[in-house]
Amino acid sequence: MGDLKSAKWIYLKGGLFFVILLISSTLILVETQKWSTAVLLLLLIWSSARLYYFMFYVIEKYLDPSYKFSGILSFLRYISKSQGK
Repeated sequence: MGDLKSAKWIYLKGGLFFVILLISSTLILVETQKWSTAVLLLLLIWSSARLYYFMFYVIEKYLDPSYKFSGILSFLRYISKSQGK
């Protein structure tokens, strides 16, 4: 399967990820009904987004321009190779 190039499908994919996030978070909060769970969910969502940004953008733009991100597994391979240097 090739890369997704259609802007319409890319936006749809992003929107579907957002829907999954909303539904999952809502169901967890409805089930637990605790403020601590809400705070932990917010921290989880925020830190996951920041980690993904770090793996995708920060490494490529600021630390190693030769690195091209293609997913979390490629980042783990990159880190394991760079630790061996």
